[in-house]
Amino acid sequence: MSKNLQIVDSKAAVVGEYTLPDNCFELEKGSQAVHECVVGFLAEQRAGTACTKTRGEVRGGGAKPFRQKGTGRARAGSNRNPIWTGGGVVFGPKPRSYAKKINKKVRKLALKRAFSERIEEGSVIVLDKIEFADGKTKNAKALLDALKVDCNALIVVPEYTESIIKATGNVDNVVLRSAASVNVYELLRFSKLIFTKDSLDILVKRMG
Repeated sequence: MSKNLQIVDSKAAVVGEYTLPDNCFELEKGSQAVHECVVGFLAEQRAGTACTKTRGEVRGGGAKPFRQKGTGRARAGSNRNPIWTGGGVVFGPKPRSYAKKINKKVRKLALKRAFSERIEEGSVIVLDKIEFADGKTKNAKALLDALKVDCNALIVVPEYTESIIKATGNVDNVVLRSAASVNVYELLRFSKLIFTKDSLDILVKRMG
């Protein structure tokens, strides 16, 4: 079923309606797809730079530490053996990528499911446009106050502009994203999602 959302201006006055098409809603399936996308996104954020040295990479250990027989000790060929202090590490971490492959259809389904849930919660606000001509933080705060947004919020715009980046950059608990890059994790993470009409058009096209 299609759903209508109110479009408001910077003073929170209703100026129109936005009709979301049927193909943007999915509440019957997709919970597993959402889980996979969130896990995949968080995995991709890992640096994967942890690195340990094997016995062949640790400096030293070239000479046999003591003779083979007659000492009463277990034979040893190197003091960089993994069981010695200062020795190498067995099966330790090496630089790697933690990225997970997720199919396009699964990503689209997850995007639909996450967006549909936020619509049902009433967490989506649609603005006719966002303009901060002077790029001042107080104007961004005034907009949030007018919309009665006092929690963590995601502002989604069609494309980044210098004035919008400056205006929102120092506002606590507010993150700016373009409609082309917003992902499932971000749709779920924030208490309020603020879209412009144009950015919602782009997201709808991605889900269609």
